[in-house]
Amino acid sequence: MTKTMMIAIARDTYCAPAQLQLRDMAVPTIGADDVRVRVEAAGVDQGVWHVITGLPYLVRTAGFGLRRPKNPVPGMDVAGRVAAVGANVTRFRPGDEVYGTCDGAYAEYARAHQDKLAPKPATVTFAQAATVPVSACAALQGLRDAGRLTAGQRVLVTGAGGGVGSFAVQLAKAYDAQVTGVCRTAKTDLVRSLGADHVIDHTREDFTTGTDRYDLILDTAGNRPLTRLRRALAPRGTLVIVGGPGGGRILQGADRQIRAMLLSPFVGQRLTGLMSTEPAADLHTLADLIDSGALTPVLDRTYPLAQTPDAIDYLKTGRPAGKIAITI
Repeated sequence: MTKTMMIAIARDTYCAPAQLQLRDMAVPTIGADDVRVRVEAAGVDQGVWHVITGLPYLVRTAGFGLRRPKNPVPGMDVAGRVAAVGANVTRFRPGDEVYGTCDGAYAEYARAHQDKLAPKPATVTFAQAATVPVSACAALQGLRDAGRLTAGQRVLVTGAGGGVGSFAVQLAKAYDAQVTGVCRTAKTDLVRSLGADHVIDHTREDFTTGTDRYDLILDTAGNRPLTRLRRALAPRGTLVIVGGPGGGRILQGADRQIRAMLLSPFVGQRLTGLMSTEPAADLHTLADLIDSGALTPVLDRTYPLAQTPDAIDYLKTGRPAGKIAITI
């Protein structure tokens, strides 16, 4: 018998995470190109907080709903088993283990377009796999596409012990770069274990005032002015800004990216931001790297679905080493 109702975390308006509610909801319907996933685990990333709160307001123009959320169930990163497929879906069948991005991951079932899913890496758990799509795709595209990383380059990753940063350190090493990770004291051992050649504790040392210059800086921490970041960049180096705080209720996190792109044509350094996506091709690439042992999702802790608000609050403290997952 097909299940018609499910448990989900939901809200009707943009709100603080504490106002999220555990509800009975209808199982999502799927279109011809969609897959219904029986969710085993869902990831928690900074974007989730933005989508739940509707801040900055710029987020609402990206298809999430101007006045109220189009989908009451938040969450994008998902790992689980295929429950049903649409008429045009040929790459998946019920029972397949998959991971990727979807509409409404914080529920027992979620709807995903087939182009946003790939087979789950065989060597990791559902919880680990669920932490990969958004953050690892951002790290991969920031280094490979925006950063144009080549072997032998000197790469510096800020926020190296966080979600995007922990993937970026490993991916840069997979590209044969010389990697320096910047993080807080509690995460230095983790970053070193991920393969970083050098680790800088930002509470004791300011890399922007030193003499080292880097070919590529992937800035995931988001709290340093452009002028200071440029001091640590080689004359022809590249700065890639991945999100970050600042900019107020309208442009929060995007103001430095905009200023960087406006300044870039007038200086020798490439200064750019990143708007990442989660295509199936990159999910396949990441899965291959995971199964080969070159990339390992770092899971700080998991929370049950009912404690999703606590998971998001913990993420916002900046303390997680790596990623957080919700288990269903």
